[in-house]
Amino acid sequence: MDRVRLVIARCSVDYVGRLKAHLPLATRLLLVKADGSVLVHSDGGSYKPLNWMSPPASLRVSTPDEVDVEVGVIEQWTVQSAKTDDRLIINIHEQLHDTSHELGQDPGLIKDGVEADLQRLLAAQIELLGTGFSLIRREYFTAIGPVDILARDADGATVAIELKRRGDIDGVEQLTRYLELLNRDPLLAPVRGIFAAQQIKPQAKVLAKDRGIDCVTLDYDAMRGVDDSESRLF
Repeated sequence: MDRVRLVIARCSVDYVGRLKAHLPLATRLLLVKADGSVLVHSDGGSYKPLNWMSPPASLRVSTPDEVDVEVGVIEQWTVQSAKTDDRLIINIHEQLHDTSHELGQDPGLIKDGVEADLQRLLAAQIELLGTGFSLIRREYFTAIGPVDILARDADGATVAIELKRRGDIDGVEQLTRYLELLNRDPLLAPVRGIFAAQQIKPQAKVLAKDRGIDCVTLDYDAMRGVDDSESRLF
């Protein structure tokens, strides 16, 4: 069985490809997952990685050249995407910790009952999001977790939907991370986001608008067919 590897190291990181990004030398956690993904974490920033390479990908460890050796590099990791020319290059200056573990089969996220119902109902009533919408799949898995619903709009563009009972800023941040990852996939990009919930806090709406994410308020009872929303007085 493949193992998950945890490495704490002083390193610098460069993402090279369609996007370019650089992380200067610092102590970081490198997470090499059994699915082939590699994630770079710092102690801050909550659970969001600073950078990552999504699966399928391959990791090659090599000896640095003379120029890199002179600046203190002892080992170089090259994480190559199998789908594109994108590469994550990690120059390790000092390795502080290195362990591997077998995590086994994960049963997956067990959602709150209402959120699970919302996902099922919205997948069956996907045109609540707009005329011409069609479902791609529920629980679209990514390297950082499952997107609740992946769909296509009337123009054929990909749409990622995050569902909550009560939508707050954390939910918008979660969808933002999914969108950053999904838009790296040329088979899906461009991907836009919809944040859907029974109630959405004003702060979350402001942040979503700033991120280019649409907000949709869902009527749970109407979706279940136990409430006639059109006959209400208020």
